[in-house]
Amino acid sequence: MFGRNLRILSAPYASISDLARQLGINRTQFNRYLSGESFPRPDILARICRFFDVDARILLNPVETLTPPSEAVGDPFLRGFVGAGIQNLPEALFPSGFYRFSRRSFVDLDTYVVGMVHVRRIGRSTFLRGYETKEAMRMQGLPEDGPSREFRGQVMLQEDGVALLVARQNAMTCSFNFLSKVASFQNNFWVGYLTRTVPEATGGLRAARLAYEYLGTSLGPALDAARISGFRKADQLPPFHARLLKPGTDFH
Repeated sequence: MFGRNLRILSAPYASISDLARQLGINRTQFNRYLSGESFPRPDILARICRFFDVDARILLNPVETLTPPSEAVGDPFLRGFVGAGIQNLPEALFPSGFYRFSRRSFVDLDTYVVGMVHVRRIGRSTFLRGYETKEAMRMQGLPEDGPSREFRGQVMLQEDGVALLVARQNAMTCSFNFLSKVASFQNNFWVGYLTRTVPEATGGLRAARLAYEYLGTSLGPALDAARISGFRKADQLPPFHARLLKPGTDFH
């Protein structure tokens, strides 16, 4: 069970070697955990649990059944309002797995960002995880290590779609995203918008159209899409993404 859970938690990472480095665990030993050949010492288990924001029940229980130890929306004051949209988001409406997204860059308005996220259920809640591109971090003069690039979010049900509240570590930056499903051949696209938290007086783009494409749960297609992530010109966007984003018509 631990090996299975660890494989699920590791799926969003492009490289097991990089993940092992971030955890400070020998790659060979980490592979033994993944295959179920061995179990970590208590201190290593605690490190893994802190990194993935889970608890020691991952040794025995499927990770999908584990609920985070504390949920702000679980407070009675919010439970019937914000909490009502977070609990029990239907899998059919916004399935777990890998997504490719596209949006206009907030750093260079002549380019677009193509990136990846992984969505998963834990208990009755739906969570999102991804990484800013190294190029985007470099252009902003920010660190390019994994923890600095990582962002996480929570997905909640809305009347006509889903809303995503996403933040970098320590809530350094946040964004609000709204997506609704669109008709497509494989029924795997969503479109909406993203707004970033910047002061009103700040110049530049504060809101942009956003396209999501569901890639499924297999790691292979996700890795193929991840290899072409990063900054792209409008004519380099995936065709249906470009159709949804309507380059040249973003709003401020």
